[in-house]
Order: sequence, then structure tokens, then C-alpha cells
Amino acid sequence: MDVWLYLVAQGQFTVIKQPLGFIKALQWIFAIFAFSTCGSYSGMFKMSVECSNRSESDLGIEVEFEYPFRLHQVYFDAPTCKGGDKERLFLVGDYSSSAEFFVTIGVFSFLYSMAALAVYCFILEKYRENNKGPQIDFVVTAVFAFMWLVSSCAWAKGLSDVKTATDPERVITLIQACEERENKCREIHDPKVSGLNTSVAFGFINLILWIGNLWFVFKETSWKAAFAGTYVPSQEKQPAPDSYAQEGYGQQDPYAGSQGGYQPDYGQQGGYNEDGGYNQGYDQQPTSYSNQM
Repeated sequence: MDVWLYLVAQGQFTVIKQPLGFIKALQWIFAIFAFSTCGSYSGMFKMSVECSNRSESDLGIEVEFEYPFRLHQVYFDAPTCKGGDKERLFLVGDYSSSAEFFVTIGVFSFLYSMAALAVYCFILEKYRENNKGPQIDFVVTAVFAFMWLVSSCAWAKGLSDVKTATDPERVITLIQACEERENKCREIHDPKVSGLNTSVAFGFINLILWIGNLWFVFKETSWKAAFAGTYVPSQEKQPAPDSYAQEGYGQQDPYAGSQGGYQPDYGQQGGYNEDGGYNQGYDQQPTSYSNQM
């Protein structure tokens, strides 16, 4: 508990309010939504086969399937309507590659976003030191943005195939008893795939977030300043000034001549005259009081 309080005290959580940290927090949240809605899915559809001989009918054939959607391993038993044992049938298709790839990208995005948030909050100064942290962050963010594009498109196509393979009307065509007109086959319950549709939506939302985050991470790197022509490498030393005059030495007092009051003239010279009196060099005439008399 003390360690947790110490970490909270040392953290700089104001970065969460900035675009760099706020978008990373959104990436962390939506990554959870993406892989959880896909990885935790399980569905079921239901059919009925009514034979001409009612005793052989099966009015509640349930077929369950789940992530990672290896449908070729999913089977169900259907009546033959010929007085024999039921036949075992398998669904068609293996869509585990696209589903597992999508979930894997979601999990790794979740882990990286959580690690990046920890870096932003606790060691942000080291992250910005020498621009290595922002540059690595930018490259990794670009890779994840591309991976979200590929995985979301692949899973969208895989989901479309899963919907087709689990359509009860299509599955009924696999049952031989349904080929005979005296037998009646129909679907009772379609699989609910709204959660899978949501996972595809979350995938493309993650794509938008990771692409948008590229700009804010790019602003942290020295590449932006280099493109603008204003970046100066920290290793280069600035040349020293040629003289101290550039630092302000030898400049006149801005207040000289602007202040009121007596301003002595230090350029005037005084000295003793031949009569032994001191001559200050002033040209003023002595004041006469004759006019006042």
C-alpha cells in the first residue's frame, strides 16, 4: 500500500489531460473492448427436422460455436428419417486465423498503451531525454496503426464468412433428410452476432485512435522541428560572443539625460589663475543687485 501511495505521489497525472496521454488512455480502453467482444463470444443456432415418420423427428437441433471459430470442428447429430441412427455432420470453415490475429493485436495494444501511460505519468522527463523515447513511441504507434488496419479488415472478412457458415438455412442443406420433400426442415433460432459486429466496430475505432495519435507523438520528437528548420542538436555548442559588447557592456545608461535636476558637466576643467584664485571655468556673470536697488 505504501509503495502504491508513493507512486501516486510521484506521478504526473496531468499528462492524462493532454492529447498525448488522453488518446493513449482511450487506446487502452478501446483495445479492451475490441479483444474482449471477440475473444469471449459464444453463439448458438437451432433447427428442426420433421420426418414423415414423426417418431424419428428432431425438433430441436442446437448447434453451438465459439471463438476462435474453428467451425470444421463443430458438429451436430441430425436424423436420417430412414429408421436408422442419426448422422453426425460438421460445419464448414476455419476462421481462427483472422479472429486470433485480431485478438492478439488487441491484447498487445492494451499492454503497450498501459506501459506508455505508466511512462508518461512517472518518467516523462526521461521519455523526452535525447528524443529517443518519442521516436521509439512514434515508430511503435505507426506499426500498431498498420496492424489495426490489417487485423480489422481481415476480421471483418472472417466475420462475414462466419455468418455465412452458421446460417441455419445454409446448414440445413447439409442434412440429407432435408433433401426429401416429405420431410420438413426449418430454422428456429438464428445466432446472435451483434457482439461480433461490435468487435469489428471497435477495431476500426482503434485504427482511428492510433492514426490520430501519430501526430501528437510526432510533435514530441525532434523530427517536427527538423522539418520546420528550427531544430538545433543538443550536442552542438553555440559559439561564444566575440566581445562583451554583445552582452550589454559599453552601452549608455538609458536614464542618462532623461532625469530631471542638476546634470554636472564633467568635461569642464578648473584650475588656478595667475592671481592665485581658483577658476572653475564657469561663464556665468556675477549677479548684480543694482537694478533691485
